[in-house]
Amino acid sequence: MAQRGRKPKPTAIKELEGNPGKRPLNDAEPQPERKAPPCPKWLEPEAKKEWRRLSKQLELIGVLTEVDQAAFASYCQAYARWKEAEEFMTQHGTIVKTKSGYWQQVPQVSIAQTYLKIMNKIAEQFGLTPAARSRITAGAEMKGAAVDDMEDLLGGG
Repeated sequence: MAQRGRKPKPTAIKELEGNPGKRPLNDAEPQPERKAPPCPKWLEPEAKKEWRRLSKQLELIGVLTEVDQAAFASYCQAYARWKEAEEFMTQHGTIVKTKSGYWQQVPQVSIAQTYLKIMNKIAEQFGLTPAARSRITAGAEMKGAAVDDMEDLLGGG
C-alpha cells in the first residue's frame, strides 16, 4: 500500500538545510557510506559526461552514496536523452509540414518535455535545483563554531 502525504526528505538533505521544521531526524535511517558509486558502463556517452560532472560534488555534500547508483544513473540518462532531443530541435526546428500540408510538432518536443520532467524530479531529490539548493545551508554549523587552536595548527581549520 502506498504511503499518504509528502514523500519523506532524506536526512542528509534535512541536515544540510538546517532541519527547518525542527522535527526529530530519523535516527534509524540507513546510513550508507558517503561515496559516489562507479559510473555504469551502459550509460550513453553524454550521460557519462554528466555523471563525471556532478558525482564528486554530490559526494562531497553527502547526498550521493553507493546505493544511489540507479537513481543517479536515471538522472544522467534522462539528461542525455533530453539533450539529444533539444539538439535535434535546434538543428531541425520544432514543427514540420506533413504530406497533406498541415503543420505538425516534431516528436522531439514531447520527448524533451518528458525527459525534462524526469530530470527535474530526480534533480530535486539530490538538491540539484535552485529551489532545492536555496534550502540547503551546507557548512552553516561551522560558521559559528569555536576556533580549535590545535586544528588550526594542524591545517584542518
